Amino acid sequence: MSPPSTMPRISLPDPDSMNPEQRAVYDAIVSGPRARLVGPLRAALHNPALADRWQKLGALLRFGTSIPARSSELAILVTARRWNSQLEWYIHAADARAAGLPQAVIDAVQVARAPAFDEAGDAAVYEYTRQLLQHGSVGDAAYRAVLERFGEAGTVELTAIVGYYSMVALTLNAHRIPLPDEGAQPPLACAGADGAAALTVLPAVAA
Repeated sequence: MSPPSTMPRISLPDPDSMNPEQRAVYDAIVSGPRARLVGPLRAALHNPALADRWQKLGALLRFGTSIPARSSELAILVTARRWNSQLEWYIHAADARAAGLPQAVIDAVQVARAPAFDEAGDAAVYEYTRQLLQHGSVGDAAYRAVLERFGEAGTVELTAIVGYYSMVALTLNAHRIPLPDEGAQPPLACAGADGAAALTVLPAVAA
């Protein structure tokens, strides 16, 4: 099987070619905590109203929840690995390291191996996210572990993070949004056909 093309399937507006509505959303994005336009918002700008609401929801879920950054970034990495989203992983592996997630955990998720966790909170987030993505729901024990650690609001937020970054991953994959840095190599090994990778099966928390 030949590797999928690294060229996007759709045009990606740049600042010089944007219409006024697109430019207003672009300016809001780059002046906020993201600081640059990468990822799915490049595609969403084809509908500026969608892009505006998208970027506001994303900013809230990434920067404005009660979930610690370390836990949030772990959930995003598990989501990226499940959907084989190269760009989502590329961006958030660095963010996860900066948030204090151990490199050994990042490496294990990257190759779909069960991580060995030193922190019970990391294990709870991983297993909740893994079950939600693979089964569409979460068992009682995994749900209770997150609820006891993060409370009701945090459990709702974590679920929303997984759902939002699944939307991000699917958008990146469908439109083949390229990695943002020239010469960067796809970080995830994927198996599939016709340019579409099979979903990655993630193992349960290591005993």
